[in-house]
Formats: sequence, structure tokens, C-alpha cells
Amino acid sequence: MTGLSVGEKLFIQGGIAQDLRTDGRKRLTYRPIYVETGVIPQANGSARVRLGGTDVIASVKAEIGRPSPMQPDKGKVAIYVSCSPTAAPMFEGRGDEELSAELSIALQRCLLGGKSGAGAGIDLSSLVVVEGKVCWDLYIDGLVVSSDGNLLDALGAAVKAALSNTGIPRVQVAADTTGEDQPEVDISDEEFLQFDTSNLPVIVTLTKVGRHYIVDATSEEESQMSSAVSISINRRGHTCGLSKRGGAGLDPSVILDMISVAKHVSEQLMNKLDSEISAAEAIEDDS
Repeated sequence: MTGLSVGEKLFIQGGIAQDLRTDGRKRLTYRPIYVETGVIPQANGSARVRLGGTDVIASVKAEIGRPSPMQPDKGKVAIYVSCSPTAAPMFEGRGDEELSAELSIALQRCLLGGKSGAGAGIDLSSLVVVEGKVCWDLYIDGLVVSSDGNLLDALGAAVKAALSNTGIPRVQVAADTTGEDQPEVDISDEEFLQFDTSNLPVIVTLTKVGRHYIVDATSEEESQMSSAVSISINRRGHTCGLSKRGGAGLDPSVILDMISVAKHVSEQLMNKLDSEISAAEAIEDDS
């Protein structure tokens, strides 16, 4: 964000130093979070998450595919984020492409634990239908509708809510398939399996402003940051992935402290998000 005066910058930094941010929050307090599920009928699952002035949508599309020869016992997940040009002036032109790529890679790291799938929050083995031959491919698309900071946490929450809303069609595999033949499958139009999101992490981004770090930074606060570390943590308190942005280096001891703080904050965020997802699905079922 541009256009802040020196006084405004000092006001933001001073407030954070005194644990009283410009909107009245403490350093480790999130803005209210709102969840709506089933917002895209054509998708297998979808959700919309609002976090202050940040508004994002995630959708999940499931298609039958073939496992990678390198990982025959796992399905595949692709994550892509796009930013609406109207979300913020900086998203126009190249800014849109660069931020989309950055967010896509960061989500991949935080939710899938890197290319190997090690430490994955999404259980890729649950997507296999016939090992080495048939699996589900999940295509997860995120859309930034409007931005007022903390996009990655909001997108992570939207993906978690969309996967909670996702139904995977039941698949019957032909019994007479032998040898190297590709099995014939019958995909049900009526029976669906609920996607297991019990171990899916939430993403907590700690943004360093001056000597302190804060959660759920607004755009104005992000403009004053030296660096930010995003940590994905699951229900059991395990770190599933980590992503850093910003040019300033961080001492390993600071990162360890950030992970400790993120674990504490993640419990409150996950409980709130789970509550919002349940309420949203209840509203969807009634409508």
C-alpha cells in the first residue's frame, strides 16, 4: 500500500509496539472470520471466507486420473490462486500474475508440505482408488475477491472450508480387470464420500513490524513489515509447512519462537473456523 504519511506509519508502528493496533486489536488477535459454503454449485466443494476487508473464494473439482509412477499409492492435488483485478490496484497487470504465483506456491508448501507430499496436511493416499492405476485428482482454485491483508491465512481457511464441503463420488471398479489393463470404473451420481479434513491445517502468518510480530495483518500493517512467516499447523499441533516472504533475514531462534506462538494462536483459529464451517453447512443444508 502506498500513500501513508510519516505520521501514519509511526502511528501504526507505535500502536503495535504498545500492543494496541489501529483497529483496537492486540498483536495476536484475528479479525472476525465469516464462512459461507456451497457457493459454486458446479464444484465438488466450495467456500467463501471473509476476514475483515479480505474476501476470498475456494473451489474443489475432483476428476478421475492416474497416479504418478513415482507415487503410485497417492492421488494428486493442484492448487492455483488468481486475483481479481478489482481486488486492489496492485493486482493489475504483472502484479496479479506475480502475486497469484506467490500465493499458489505458498499454499502448496503449507498444505501439501512441498512437492514430495512429506508432512502433507492433505492425505494424498486417501485419493487412490486402485494403486498405480486409478486415483482422484483434486483441482483447488482460489480467488481473491478483495484484499485488505493476510491473504494466505484467508485462502488457507477457504480451502479447508471448501474441502469440508467436498463430496467425492463413490467409485466401483470392474472386478474382471486383470494384469496391466486400465480398470473400468463406474462413478456414482448419487453416492458421495465426505472428504476427511480432520488433519487439515490452518495457516497462521506472523508479520514482523519493528521488533514485534502480529497475526492477521491489514494491508496498512503489511506495508510496514520487514518480513512475514506463514506456518501451517494441524489439530495435533504438528507443523505441516512453512513459507517466508520479505527481504529481511530471521535468526533461527526467532523462527522457532514464531512457530511456538503460531501453535498457540492456531488452536483458537481452528476452533473458530470449525465452528463457522459447521454453522455455514447447517445453513446450506436448510436452504
